Amino acid sequence: MEGLDDITAGGLARGRLFLLEGSPGTGKTTVATQFLAAGAAVGEASLYITLSETEEEFRAGAASHGWSLEGIDIFELVPPESLLDEDQQQSLLYSSDLELGETTKRIFEAFERVKPVRVVLDSLSEIRLLAQSSLRYRRQILALKHYFARSRATVLMLDDLSSEANDRTMHSVAHGVIRLDELSPEYGAERRRLRVVKYRGQRYRGGFHDMVIATGGVCVFPRLVSAEHRRPFKRQVLGTESAELNALLGGGVERGSSMLILGPAGAGKSLLALTFVVGAIKRGENAAMFVFDEELGLLFERAKGLGIDIQSMVDGGRLSVEQIDAAEMTPGELSARVRRCVEELDAQTVVIDSLNGYQASMPEEQALILHMHELLQYLNRQGASTFLTVAQHGLVGDMKAPVDVTYLADTVVLLRYFEALGKVRRAISVIKKRTGAHEDTIREYLIDGRGITLGEPLAGFQGVLRGVPVLIDERPRLLNDVAAE
Repeated sequence: MEGLDDITAGGLARGRLFLLEGSPGTGKTTVATQFLAAGAAVGEASLYITLSETEEEFRAGAASHGWSLEGIDIFELVPPESLLDEDQQQSLLYSSDLELGETTKRIFEAFERVKPVRVVLDSLSEIRLLAQSSLRYRRQILALKHYFARSRATVLMLDDLSSEANDRTMHSVAHGVIRLDELSPEYGAERRRLRVVKYRGQRYRGGFHDMVIATGGVCVFPRLVSAEHRRPFKRQVLGTESAELNALLGGGVERGSSMLILGPAGAGKSLLALTFVVGAIKRGENAAMFVFDEELGLLFERAKGLGIDIQSMVDGGRLSVEQIDAAEMTPGELSARVRRCVEELDAQTVVIDSLNGYQASMPEEQALILHMHELLQYLNRQGASTFLTVAQHGLVGDMKAPVDVTYLADTVVLLRYFEALGKVRRAISVIKKRTGAHEDTIREYLIDGRGITLGEPLAGFQGVLRGVPVLIDERPRLLNDVAAE
């Protein structure tokens, strides 16, 4: 698996014993099967020893993913017929020592028959139960480890964590330990994650990494570390087709920077972000949009009524638009999709609409800040211009955002409703820009069939940003007045 190989800096060391642990349903058997299939694909003999499920169940699970088990020997270890005899089981002469010895003997016989390069033992729970004590269990595992090591076989042992929480026998014996977890949010699909607990003599990527089980196997999404991804690019100011918007932004948006667009519902945040997408495509660049809050068909129709044909940009291969379901997608998978658009599709403009939906996919707000920091740093270092939208609570007056990421963005644009001369109007202003100077004015804007049209700075009002303006000029120059002249 590409993602797991990235986390472990190359994969599992040849000739070593590894432990894959996790509760039932976390994906242990699926990962183990992919491990064996990868070996079989390059001609390595592979052996799957199952103590906990039948061969038929194992084959059915592989078939559900569309896998061929060609090249993988399956050894279903079941007790001999004599061990199933009721009289024998009730005899005082019969003990777990006999059954444990028989089990080990049959494992060795299967190994000698196949002489595999890769081995999976599923699972340790049965051996632990047969051993009955920690001392005998540890001795049995050490015996297996030394036996496999003599043949330079790479062994993956599965453990379903059915033992006591304090039993760490395998952690000390194994060369590496990989832990699979499953989280059940109050709403939405279960979330799975992976962590390398231990890997002797190997530098690995620590911490939790999101993963999903899909048709075709387990996909692991390594945690994004922005410092590992840099590429040279020329920093330049990218202007738009609107002279007024360029003036407000101090010339435009710098390549490799991020812009946060704040405002209430319906203020035009998505449309403003689309304006920059259109500009990028007209420059001959590629762009990508990740939409959380709006159904794509509705977005396409709404934008078309405002003079932006998203479908033609998608059909032309310049724009990638993905619908994101926050209840189903993990943050790690979203980061992986963003990376794919930037590295494979060469998207130089990225829109995330909106962070409210992105936050819903996070377990807690602090995680959102950390994820966004790495994602924005990554995009900046790739030379991509990023546009984020955040819907604030309320429509007028004192409004608050559900999460404060203003300090992460290089540019912050604020959209507001205000009332003037008996009409509801919209105002735009730039609150912050790290990469250069910008206008400190507030401009009115209109949304119509031409898209967004900005007017002259609103010099006749005071308190527009609060949504409660005070008229200080007898005749302010508003957009309707200008259009009428």
